Amino acid sequence: MSLPEQIATIAICIFGTMLTRFLPFLIFSSKKPTPKTVQYLGKALPCAVFGLLVVYCLKHVSVFSGSHGIPEFIAIAVTAALHLWKKQMLLSIAAGTVVYMLLLQLVF
Repeated sequence: MSLPEQIATIAICIFGTMLTRFLPFLIFSSKKPTPKTVQYLGKALPCAVFGLLVVYCLKHVSVFSGSHGIPEFIAIAVTAALHLWKKQMLLSIAAGTVVYMLLLQLVF
């Protein structure tokens, strides 16, 4: 890409990012209550996204070959247990990732 094309691409990315960040504040004013549909989506979508990520991460795991999916399921169990105990999503995901990588590098 030429320099003008690179600048245009970066500008479009900046505009798209800013639009998605500022649009909710422009659409929903602080004076009116948030619509019920938006409140529902705010509660339902995070769980759906993480469910989708779990399915995506496990789609190529074969229980009949290789490590039989053992490191994946141990890491999922650690993530779930830690999240139920501490209720800290970032901590749970980070710990599950570290456990998975350690299992792959040191055990399996």
